[in-house]
Amino acid sequence: MSEAITMTASLTAPPALWATLKEDLACVFQRDPAARSTLEVLTTYPGVHALLTHRLSHRLWLAGWRFPARLLSFLGRTLTNVDIHPGATIGRRFFIDHGACVVIGETAEVGDDVTLYHGVTLGGTSWNKGKRHPTLADGVVVGAGAKILGPITIGERVRVGANSVVVKDVPADRTVVGVPGRIVDTRAGSSRPENGISLDHNLLPDPVAKSIACLIERIESMEKELAELRHEPAPVEHEGECRSCTAGDLCCENEAMH
Repeated sequence: MSEAITMTASLTAPPALWATLKEDLACVFQRDPAARSTLEVLTTYPGVHALLTHRLSHRLWLAGWRFPARLLSFLGRTLTNVDIHPGATIGRRFFIDHGACVVIGETAEVGDDVTLYHGVTLGGTSWNKGKRHPTLADGVVVGAGAKILGPITIGERVRVGANSVVVKDVPADRTVVGVPGRIVDTRAGSSRPENGISLDHNLLPDPVAKSIACLIERIESMEKELAELRHEPAPVEHEGECRSCTAGDLCCENEAMH
């Protein structure tokens, strides 16, 4: 019976610190094509330094050594310009690209295989104690400058566009852009890379352009209906020419370009 309990505990126990750090180092080569050697990554990547510091300070925090944990975290922030509270829970194979101006609050929870770009904030919206920072599920990619605020949950494999501000829960396999963040796309059931991580966060839909295109289509339909009511010929569409411009004038679009 005791052997079974010991075996179960070993299966559920978190990986050793050294094994976790080896995974953190290996994932850099998977997600950053600029990484060329282990020595280069260990000596010049502030995101790796920040994560190493956090792994150590988090263990001190859990052991009740709160001041040494905060001091080590402060030293890490001074060195890397990445501010991760030692109370934050960070999963395996976490990667911070470039590592500048990233802030992760005390009660933030980050799953496995998460990628953050520079300028990302996982912040709180309350001064009350307790859970006040976001939870990121496995495989989330957060673009540069994005802010995820409050005790919200970001589902698995969500992509957050650059400079977005997310303040509400996001289901799995969605893309979020804008201020405040809006769900603009779903990739449920779509093909994924072999490692399950999609870094193409630059391939984001443009909801503003889509809205303008819908308005233009509606205006054209109304113009045709109005022409029929007036018994006039339908307006002639000239590619690349604005209807409000006269024959002898430059198109406003071309004029704006010059």
